[in-house]
Amino acid sequence: MSKTAYLVLENGQIFKGKSFGARREVYGETVFTTGMTGYLETLTDPSYYGQIIVQTFPLIGNYGIIPADFESNSIKARAYIVKDWCQEPSNFRCEGTLDAFLKAQKIPGLYDIDTRALTKVIRENGTMNGIITDDLNSPLIETMKRDVIHNQVEMVSTSKMYVEHPEGEEKYNVIMYDFGLKENIKRELLKRGCKLTVVPYDTAAKDVINMHPDGIMLSNGPGDPEDNKGVIEELKKLIDTDIPIFGICLGHQLLALANGFKTMKLKYGHRGANQPAMDVVTKRVFITSQNHGYAVMNDSIDWRIAKESFINVNDGTCEGIDYIN
Repeated sequence: MSKTAYLVLENGQIFKGKSFGARREVYGETVFTTGMTGYLETLTDPSYYGQIIVQTFPLIGNYGIIPADFESNSIKARAYIVKDWCQEPSNFRCEGTLDAFLKAQKIPGLYDIDTRALTKVIRENGTMNGIITDDLNSPLIETMKRDVIHNQVEMVSTSKMYVEHPEGEEKYNVIMYDFGLKENIKRELLKRGCKLTVVPYDTAAKDVINMHPDGIMLSNGPGDPEDNKGVIEELKKLIDTDIPIFGICLGHQLLALANGFKTMKLKYGHRGANQPAMDVVTKRVFITSQNHGYAVMNDSIDWRIAKESFINVNDGTCEGIDYIN
């Protein structure tokens, strides 16, 4: 029988639920995601490092655990909150249950709470710290109100360089900065004939230049982009070369900061598989999968060196930049 547990938000609101997964007291930034499927990719996405994930879709776990769908080798979130979790999954690829997976990874879960009401609180008040606990007098409740997580990129980046080769012809030599790299980004580049050299987040620009890449990829990752001062300084050196650079998610934000633009924290972020991004030239809208809590400030973009290419239809924030040179 599941035991009672609580989510306590930093604004004092309490949501009562039941415990599954590991029984631990943890806190982190509480965020919601609107994906109807893809809970395995969500749990293992390094961009969720340090966060408590709330799923807005009510039933989670119905196709079990499928390691081939993981975006990294472990759960990167601190905790998981769902309305209902499926105890008897059914899928020909299934290799286990969500509950067992969370227990094995020492990640606590909370279910049987009103996730719609919780999501509305986050939408109205913005993301905030929360704690999962079975003790409403826990001393960690006061601690979590003050705590701000830093150095997330350092915690999820690879510790050493490694190389992956495509199955077919090697067409391009690409350097991939790992700020919290998702496996699917690697898969898509390998499919296109890219030899990938994946390097740690703090790799010096001169070392990258000496590898003579055809292009540089800046990966996704967690946290406030402005925390990565050293990375930004190295990127400034790289943008002075003629090597093409492409950034996604955090990588896109870091490249913008290296060019002198500014970033801001979004009220509750863009997380889910149904984010509408509009091409500012053609006005065509793409329904995209996103996970980011920060954005480049539109009015900080220097139009002499770059132009905004995509905006979010919901809130008008920047979703893409094309650099002129």
